[in-house]
Amino acid sequence: MAKVTVQELEANTNEDNIRMLLSDLKQRLDKIYEGGGKSKIDKQHEQGKLTARERVAYLLDSDLPNIEIGAFAGYNMFKEQGGCPSGGVVVMLGYIKKRQCLVVANDSTVKAGAWFPITAKKNLRAQEIAIENKLPIIYLVDSAGVFLPLQDEVFPDKEHFGRIFRNNAVMSSLGIPQIAAIMGSCVAGGAYLPIMSDEAMIVEKTGTIFLAGSYLVKAAVGEDIDNETLGGATTHCEISGVTDYKCKNDKACLDKIKFIVDKYGDFQKAGFNRSEPKIPKLNPKEIYSIIPKTRDKPYEVREIIKRLVDDSEFEEYKELYGKTIVCCYARIDGWAVGIVANQRAIVKSKKGEMQFGGVIYSDSADKAAQFIMNCNQKKIPLVFLQDVTGFMVGSRSEHGGIIKDGAKMVNAQANSVVPKFTIITGNSYGAGNYAMCGKAYDPRLIVAWPTARLAVMGGEQAAKTLLQIEVATQKAKEKEVSKEDQEQMLKTITDRYNEQMSPYYAAARLWVDAIIDPMDTRKWISMGIEMANHSPIDKKFNVGVIQT
Repeated sequence: MAKVTVQELEANTNEDNIRMLLSDLKQRLDKIYEGGGKSKIDKQHEQGKLTARERVAYLLDSDLPNIEIGAFAGYNMFKEQGGCPSGGVVVMLGYIKKRQCLVVANDSTVKAGAWFPITAKKNLRAQEIAIENKLPIIYLVDSAGVFLPLQDEVFPDKEHFGRIFRNNAVMSSLGIPQIAAIMGSCVAGGAYLPIMSDEAMIVEKTGTIFLAGSYLVKAAVGEDIDNETLGGATTHCEISGVTDYKCKNDKACLDKIKFIVDKYGDFQKAGFNRSEPKIPKLNPKEIYSIIPKTRDKPYEVREIIKRLVDDSEFEEYKELYGKTIVCCYARIDGWAVGIVANQRAIVKSKKGEMQFGGVIYSDSADKAAQFIMNCNQKKIPLVFLQDVTGFMVGSRSEHGGIIKDGAKMVNAQANSVVPKFTIITGNSYGAGNYAMCGKAYDPRLIVAWPTARLAVMGGEQAAKTLLQIEVATQKAKEKEVSKEDQEQMLKTITDRYNEQMSPYYAAARLWVDAIIDPMDTRKWISMGIEMANHSPIDKKFNVGVIQT
């Protein structure tokens, strides 16, 4: 029997860990896909309606790929209100008659499709994607309106419910096609969304639109009227003219959308370079055995890149300089890309000093800033592989100008005009999150592998820091804290902090668009660049004023 080496044993351990994480991911998603539960789904079917996910599946081309945005929105949130799976809305990027589109479908099995705060945030994220990428957007409307117990968190602010209609108007002015299908309730302020779209259709007997339903009309003006007469399909297609098409059922409505989208003309393209796609020479599934189970262990990021890029080929930029960041040109599914990746292996600096993997040093920041500028000059989309613990600290780094070099990288990041895509493969801590294109720096799409962790600093350091603050606070109140109490406090703080570092915590709040299997990374990047190719770059890259 062949002897198993330490490296093989570690690789097997790593693979087992990721497969367990992926199994957990699937189980959580399966639960989310149930929406409001089987009884609510059965009730929707009894009404002759498809569920939100069934509508989206019927609408999209089944032989082409699709990706879901924000499946974990609201995950483990709003527990007092009974939860809000997927934010009560399904958002999918896919193809209708081979035309790439974004579909937004209210899930009426979740609180009758009512809008929670996370529902508004997710809808705005969908519209942001459509605006940035000049992407046609389809709304499948079936919602009871704002969830009244939380109306103060949904209604009045800039990034709340009303922003949806503002974005409808902006997209219309930009020539971005919008279609609305009223497939259930569409009430109050929500009634403006379909009418601010280019075309609106309504399903007979199940679709209704009105500013106020029959009960409120009775209370307000004393009029007795049923909802169908007040705002049903016949009313709005034959009397008010609010809607453009009357449809017999859900499938007829969705077929009409397909028919309309099929007639769209071609769009102006950004012109990103694409050649014939090639699969990686090295097996992408080997990524599972490369990513360490323990997140503080080093690994060679080039081995990850080789399993993501076409033909496993890339051309490295400044290979011998700034070694804790790898920058390279490659192709992903045929698209030309510039990759910026945190190197987690321990390396030697140009002066022969050992540098920690995952830490950004001055020379690495300088190199990455130059590479980002180069990709902007050449109109090459950027892909960031984040596994970063932050910038290097200490007197040597401070005297060497780490803040200045870090600012240079962040400046180039902030002013970049080419589309950017961020994959959080491991740690995403502190200012490293910003420099490597975290959510605040406008990636077109940002996703996390199940191995990701997001926080201002690592869990152990943060917990000890928070403990010191808590102990000092108690002492200031002349309270002694025993060693046992400190240990319990540290455990409580650590558990809470670790929960907040989880990719599920981030995805629930839409800090990332999805948690994905590493095997889906190429699909997300490819569909993302195709999406971005709808939108020509109309801004000139300029880093502004920065100290050198």
